[in-house]
Amino acid sequence: MADDARALRFDREHARSLRALAYRMLGSRAEAEDIVQDAWLRWAEVDESTVRHDGAFLSRLVTNLCLDRLQSAAMRREQYVGTWLPEPLIDESGDWSPSPETQAEYAQDVSVAFMLALERLSPLERAAFLLHEVFELDFDEIARRLDRSAAACRQLASRARQHVKADYARHEVEDEARQRLFQAFMGALQSFDVEGLAQVLTEDVVLLADGGGKVSAVRTLEGGALVARTFVGFVKMPSSRDWRIRPARVNGLPGFVVYGASGAPIQTVALRPAAEPGRISAIYVQRNPDKLAHLLHIEPSPSDVVSPHGRGGL
Repeated sequence: MADDARALRFDREHARSLRALAYRMLGSRAEAEDIVQDAWLRWAEVDESTVRHDGAFLSRLVTNLCLDRLQSAAMRREQYVGTWLPEPLIDESGDWSPSPETQAEYAQDVSVAFMLALERLSPLERAAFLLHEVFELDFDEIARRLDRSAAACRQLASRARQHVKADYARHEVEDEARQRLFQAFMGALQSFDVEGLAQVLTEDVVLLADGGGKVSAVRTLEGGALVARTFVGFVKMPSSRDWRIRPARVNGLPGFVVYGASGAPIQTVALRPAAEPGRISAIYVQRNPDKLAHLLHIEPSPSDVVSPHGRGGL
């Protein structure tokens, strides 16, 4: 097969699912892209006639590449400055869509809370959990990919599932409800209404911000009143006057991207819906410029951009 045709088939049949696996393994869109590119370069050197199932071969390759990277990532995370949050996916929660036959509980979940729950797993637990719960592989196949026995992989996945369920509760929210939640949040900001904003938040809401030691970021805050005062305080800051925001789905959650006067993205904000309808249980703010670099190509149109209040930006 000609190289161009082979590359086209790789992009059409495999790249999306491989990218989805790599992002869930690593929590980084940029690293996931690197992994998929590395997988393609290795695949291009393989004689396809020697491979029984190219999809299984490629996902096994990506899994192993991710495991290698996770070992070094664990060391980097120990040295990370401040709160670590995953690299945001903007309007890309549907970048990989499972087949209609796939009914995996976590198949399309890329929410920040889910990614944080995955971060607490060991690399092997994370791989076994994702391959079984998200990509629905049986344990014999997982065993081949992880070079472990099927029984050991079953135990890894079971232990991981227990940890995830303890750390993360899923709440399905319809698009209309997401929009109402965003509008309520923004409406309170527009009017500098601390009490109104607090009513949109749960009493035990958590605000997490990731600056990566590159830019300032608030420490972890808890409590509706404190978080509401903090956000309204940000809106009132003179430095926010030239900021603009674009409403967006951030890791599948209602949220927005904040742009500075130069037009470059400054931060993303994701709002996690609570079990109680119409309220927010967590706010995730990504400010690390290294994790926002991939958003530079997303140019907001004037019709997309809104202001959190009538006279300026966030």
